[in-house]
Amino acid sequence: MKSLKELEQIKQKTLDAVNLRKERTGGTRVVVGMATCGIAAGARPVLLAFLEEVKNRNLKDVSVSQTGCIGVCRLEPMVEITRPGEDKVTYVNMSADKVKRVIAEHVVNGQVVTEYTIGAAQ
Repeated sequence: MKSLKELEQIKQKTLDAVNLRKERTGGTRVVVGMATCGIAAGARPVLLAFLEEVKNRNLKDVSVSQTGCIGVCRLEPMVEITRPGEDKVTYVNMSADKVKRVIAEHVVNGQVVTEYTIGAAQ
C-alpha cells in the first residue's frame, strides 16, 4: 500500500464483500451450510462461487450468508434459497460448478433447478 487512495480502494472492496453477506429483510437469501460436515464436503468453494456470481451479476437484492449444519450431512454441501413469497428450496450435493446455473435459473429467473434439490436426491 503506497497511498491513501489505495487504502480507500481496499476499504471499499472489503465493505462491498461484507455487504453481500449482510442480512437483509427483503430480496433473495442464499444460505450455505458451513458446519464441519459441509466444509469437509466442499462447501467453502460453493460459498465463494455464490459470492462471486452475485458480485459479477451485480445482484443487489440477493444476500449470501453461511450457517451451521443444515441437518443431512450425507447430502452436503447444502444450500438453502429463500425468495420473497415462495417456499424455501434446499439444494444438495452442490459444487462450485453448479452455482452459475442455480443463480441464472433460480435466483434470477425464478425456475428451481429441480435435479439439484433435496427432493430429487431422495
